[in-house]
Amino acid sequence: MLAVVTGIPGTGKTTVATKALDILEKEGKKYELITYGDIMVEIAISKNIVKHRDEMRRLNPDQQKEIQKLAAKKISKFSRNKDVLVDTHCTISTPKGYLPGLPEWVLSELKPNFFILIESKPEEIPTRRESDKSRNRDSEITDEIKLHQEMNRSIAAAYSVFTGATVAIIQNRQGQINEAVNRMVEILR
Repeated sequence: MLAVVTGIPGTGKTTVATKALDILEKEGKKYELITYGDIMVEIAISKNIVKHRDEMRRLNPDQQKEIQKLAAKKISKFSRNKDVLVDTHCTISTPKGYLPGLPEWVLSELKPNFFILIESKPEEIPTRRESDKSRNRDSEITDEIKLHQEMNRSIAAAYSVFTGATVAIIQNRQGQINEAVNRMVEILR
């Protein structure tokens, strides 16, 4: 089985996913967590296109598309014999507009069973981003964050049409991460 978890930067998607997979593993259900962006960065670095992850969103769309294709093939091959949770972005905000994180050629390669969107209140996200010193993220105002989450919902619905996969939206409210984690566990069980 292959599930996809998405959310804009600062929603806590990776934290929720990691905690959910820890619970599932204790119950005997093992998933491999693959971060799509890590695979893309590995490919881009190996081709001398970028030096670090945060340069990826500034690549021109054609470069991003080519790297997406290569990453999809690599992940698809890995997921043939294992349950996999792919941590990725539904859309990527670029200077030229929103780029689908999983366009048709990626979806047809991955064949996901579930899409899980992690969302948070738009006004909470800037503070979360600022506290994450491991990343160099663009700053966005609350209205831009709200629009990005709305775009993700719309794009996830389109992904579902192409794949037949279900779409679940999990709210990761400040101070209530366990509720989000438990909901993800229910979906992935």
